[in-house]
Amino acid sequence: MSVAACGGGDDNQSSGGNVTMSLWQNATTGPGAAFWQKTTADFHAAHPNVTIKIQTVQNEDLDGKLQTALNSGSAPDIFLQRGGGKMAAMVEAGQLKDLTNDVTAETKAAVGDAALGTGSLDGKLYAIPQSILPGGLWYSQDLFKAAGVTTPPTTMDEFNAAVTKLKAKGTPIALGGKDAWPAAHWYYWFALRACSKATLDAAAKSKSFDDPCWTKAGNDLKTFAGTQPFNNGFLTTSAQQGAGSSAGLIANHKASMELMGSWDPGVIAGLTKNQKPLPDLAFFPFPTVPGGQGDPAAIMGGADGLSCSAKAPKECADFLNYLDTKDVQIAYYKAFNSLPISKEAQTAVTEPYLKAVLDAYNKAPYVSQWLDTVYGQNVGNALNVAVVNMLAGKGDVAGIIKAVNDAAKKG
Repeated sequence: MSVAACGGGDDNQSSGGNVTMSLWQNATTGPGAAFWQKTTADFHAAHPNVTIKIQTVQNEDLDGKLQTALNSGSAPDIFLQRGGGKMAAMVEAGQLKDLTNDVTAETKAAVGDAALGTGSLDGKLYAIPQSILPGGLWYSQDLFKAAGVTTPPTTMDEFNAAVTKLKAKGTPIALGGKDAWPAAHWYYWFALRACSKATLDAAAKSKSFDDPCWTKAGNDLKTFAGTQPFNNGFLTTSAQQGAGSSAGLIANHKASMELMGSWDPGVIAGLTKNQKPLPDLAFFPFPTVPGGQGDPAAIMGGADGLSCSAKAPKECADFLNYLDTKDVQIAYYKAFNSLPISKEAQTAVTEPYLKAVLDAYNKAPYVSQWLDTVYGQNVGNALNVAVVNMLAGKGDVAGIIKAVNDAAKKG
C-alpha cells in the first residue's frame, strides 16, 4: 500500500534521503502492541526510506512523560493526541505541526469533517483521528442474568435497583480509583446529565465551575457512591494493569460492570484467561438522571488521534494518513477491539457491544470530550484528584468546585 505525497510547505519537507521517526504509543502488550509493530513495518516496506521506531509508554504515564519531552525539546515525531485543552496548550507552545494542508482527500472522505474537528483548533488541523471513543457501561450479561437484572437500566432509579440486585451476588461495579481518571469519569457523566450543552461549552473556555449544575453533579455522585456500589479497595485498584485491575475484574467475572470508554473491550480481552474477547460482554449508555439540564441522550467520549511534533519531517503526515486507510483501520479495530474512525472500516464491526456503542454515539445530540481532556493537564488533574478525594472521604463536593476554580486561576 502506498500513500500519496502531501502538499505541505517547505518546513514540512525532509532531506529526500533516509528518514527515521520516533513513535510513542500506549499498547504495552498483546494484539495492540503487535498492531503497531506490523503497521510500522508495512509502512516501511512501502516507503523503504522511512523507518519508524516505536517506544511503548504505559497509558497512565504517557501524558506526563510526553509533556516533559515536549517542554525539553526532545519530543517524539509521532505521538498519541487526546485533544481538547491538552492539545490547545501544545499548539500555543508551538509544539505541534500544522497538518491542515497535509491531510489527503481520501482521509477526509473516510473520516468526515466532524471527526477531523476533534483534532482542529481555530480552523487548523493538528491531529488526525484514528478511533472514536464513546463511553458508557460495559457489563457481563451472565452476571446480570444471575442477579435477576433482565434488561439494561435506562434511568437512575433502574440503575440503583440493578446495583442492589448485583450486590446480593457480588461486586456491582469495578472502579480503578488508583489512577484517578476512572473515578473522575463518574463525575464527568453526572455533570453531562446535570449541565446543559451551553454550560459545558462555557466551562470549556472559562475553566470555572460557577454554574450550580456542577454542584448537583457532585451531590449526585456522592449520593450514588454512598450506596457502596464499587469493589472493595477501589481507591488502590488500577484501571488496566493486570487481573486485579478494574478491567481485570470484569474480564474474570469478579465484578459485573465498569464505566469506561470504548477501548475497554480490548483491554478486557487482554486480561481474560485465554486473552480473547469476553463472550458475554455487552454495553448500555449512562442512565438518565432526574433534575438535570443536559440532554439525556448526550454522550461522553471523543476521538483519539496522532499528532506530529513541530520539527517532524513531512513523512510524519504521510504515516498519519496511512493509518486511516481502510485495511489499516480494520486491522486496528481487530487488534484493539475498538471502534475505528474510518466509516468504511466501521462496516467490518461485528460485535454487538461495539455496534451498540456506535449506535448510541451516532444518535447522541452532542458529544463531550472527557472533561480532563477539555480543561487541559493542570485543571484536568486537579479535577480528577478532587473527585478521588471526595470518594475517599478526604474532601467534599465544594472541594471539587474549588479545586477546578483554583487551578484555572493559576493557568
